[in-house]
Amino acid sequence: MARLILGRLVATIPTIFGVLVAVFLIVHLIPGDPVTAMLGDTATREQITSTRAALGLDDPLVVQFGSYVAQVFQGDLGTSLMSRQPVTEQVMARLPSTLSLAIAGVLVSVLIGVPLGILASARRGGKIDFAALLATTVGEAAPSFWIGLILSSVFALTLGWLPATGGGDPGDQVSILRALVLPAVALGLAGMALVARITRSSMLEVLDEDYVRTARAKGAREFVVVVKHALRNAAIPIVTVVGLNFGALLGGAVVMETVFARPGVGTLLVNAILSRDYPVVQGVTLVVATLFVLVNLLVDLSYSLLDPRVKNQMAGRR
Repeated sequence: MARLILGRLVATIPTIFGVLVAVFLIVHLIPGDPVTAMLGDTATREQITSTRAALGLDDPLVVQFGSYVAQVFQGDLGTSLMSRQPVTEQVMARLPSTLSLAIAGVLVSVLIGVPLGILASARRGGKIDFAALLATTVGEAAPSFWIGLILSSVFALTLGWLPATGGGDPGDQVSILRALVLPAVALGLAGMALVARITRSSMLEVLDEDYVRTARAKGAREFVVVVKHALRNAAIPIVTVVGLNFGALLGGAVVMETVFARPGVGTLLVNAILSRDYPVVQGVTLVVATLFVLVNLLVDLSYSLLDPRVKNQMAGRR
């Protein structure tokens, strides 16, 4: 298992390096001058020229990219052009808020999507199945930011049960949890539809297997048949889509943090893009991409725990 994990980690290096290259090129192709944005429109040409030289922005792109890669391998994501603070510190200070939102969104999507998919498959062709398909269709069609605005309007502005914006008081866990509810539900409902559909499809395939019919013939309760026998064997596609959903929810957290004014890396990224703060944009994107790759790695490794046949196949390849 240790060799397998090491091999998977090594295999992620080209992906992360590709993200480095893509983000660096895209960021530097964005129209606008970061030095002008930093100094303001009243800056003289001499000030702009000297600042660009001091920041190394007048070097060729190849030289700038080489310097940036060297910094990243040393654990340094650079310095913000606007705040002049280390990017690593800025990202790490806001990352817990974004991670908590993404994880809460995944929990919402799983806690609603998986039972909904199981019920739909167990009542195939019935009213519950139709209602579940209708709910997932609406969930897939409705944008997450629209769901967030509706929830905020109803539960924050109209009923006053939950805060409409912010991340809560840093020292008050109850306040933090209350501020997390609406964005997490809005984010999770957007991902719930896909989880429910995959769960339903995977369960339908498994419920037709011989061992499920055998368990029913032996008199096992339907709950035991569905949960103990069918769900575990249908879990690999579900786990896969949940892992991919986590990456999508990380991206969706950028939008949701803007809607609810949460102090996460999403708002940091949006502000950095607007101000042409290259190091911050690159740093946030690299951290989010790395998290996505690591989550996929964990999902890949979980296959061997869910299905011993997968573990044997991995051992055979080694």
